[in-house]
Amino acid sequence: MATLTFLGAARTVTGSKHLLEVDGQRILFDCGLFQGLKELRLRNWAPLPIQPETIDAVVLTHAHIDHSGWLPRLVGQGFKGPVYSTGGTVDLCRLVLPDAAHLQEEDAKFANKRGFSKHQPALPLYTEEDAAEALSRFRPAPFGNKIEVVKGIEIEFINAGHLLGSSYVLVTRSDKSGGRILFGGDLGRYSRPILPDPSPGVEADVLLVESTYGDRIHPDEDEGATLARIIKETFARRGKVIVPAFAIGRVEELLYWLFKLEDEGRLDKVPIYVDSPMAIKGIEYYNARTDELDREIIAMRRKLPRFTSINSARESKELVERDAPAVIIASSGMATGGRVVHHLFAGLPDPRNTVLFVGFQAAGTRGRQLVDGAQHVKIFGQHVPVHARIEKIDGMSAHADAGEIVRWLRTFPRAPRTTYLVHGEIVAQDALKARITRDLGWNVEIPAHGQKADLPL
Repeated sequence: MATLTFLGAARTVTGSKHLLEVDGQRILFDCGLFQGLKELRLRNWAPLPIQPETIDAVVLTHAHIDHSGWLPRLVGQGFKGPVYSTGGTVDLCRLVLPDAAHLQEEDAKFANKRGFSKHQPALPLYTEEDAAEALSRFRPAPFGNKIEVVKGIEIEFINAGHLLGSSYVLVTRSDKSGGRILFGGDLGRYSRPILPDPSPGVEADVLLVESTYGDRIHPDEDEGATLARIIKETFARRGKVIVPAFAIGRVEELLYWLFKLEDEGRLDKVPIYVDSPMAIKGIEYYNARTDELDREIIAMRRKLPRFTSINSARESKELVERDAPAVIIASSGMATGGRVVHHLFAGLPDPRNTVLFVGFQAAGTRGRQLVDGAQHVKIFGQHVPVHARIEKIDGMSAHADAGEIVRWLRTFPRAPRTTYLVHGEIVAQDALKARITRDLGWNVEIPAHGQKADLPL
């Protein structure tokens, strides 16, 4: 038997960490940051229940910060082992981990300068040096290859269709004895641009699957009609469309739809700015791995809309101050940090503007406050009034909805003994558990933070 401990993404959508202990060895699957509610963010500062140096290896399902962003902290606290992931995940982690460290260092400096931190002095969770050390531990592996990560235990990466390099990870014994464990990571969607559909399920005794949208169905695809309407209405008011977007993955899809609307004559050419050096570099990584992309987007890569890249802080400040209609895409996606916060600080009080969210907003984030109708939000220690229009397009989500999750589960050759729902808020998880139980008759559990489970490995 082996033991699994749920150290994150248990009844919440962030902080993915799943500790597998087998034959006296420890493997941590995902190492993500907690985001959102203060009680969750405080977990980022808390030590793990085990010493980091006792972890033999880390395996990452993909590069999103809630799955990879605690890795530099783990390294800074003593983890010495290798980190296994796909090549695409390595590429994107080279962007997100140094960027996350830089933002935390800058936020700490800014808080100390303005004096709005409760801590004196404010400190970053980790440094760029920690991020660089973490990146030196990566060991990339292709999809479909079996790799022995600790003695007697193999993993195999299977394409999840959620993000460049995203995977679910099959864990088996090298000698083929014992059970099969599938760590689901985040699950992509069907018939979407940019990435291929999720690979079919495989035989597994235990499955971990995300449940972010377990209580809802994404709206039917409107072929960009809502996006076109929002841009036209905002430009008619001489305002800006400010789009907080996850720097990797979501920006590519936004540009795809902007091109499609322009190419089909449904939207006039508009000024488009990508205010995220990380997103711009991410586009280059996507271009370099066309063999992992959807066939339709490969044919369109040369036609992506012209946009202006904003690289320096000075250019970003000038864009914030510019009073002219534009589409501004900036990270972070939940408006918790990064350059988009400066755009919101200046743009939220202006009723001409629109803030458009195109991804999930976790509880406790500034993005969630805005989509829930907040009349003001706190930015840089100040209460900023919200007079801009707040819009949300759920159809661009990279997370499978309840129907798509069940559709994927139906591709499994047999039912796992136990399916654990992770990476979701409890209301969504309860709804998804009821649906899977009703439609498939599977045994489903919703683990609590810190819960341990015996696994047949």
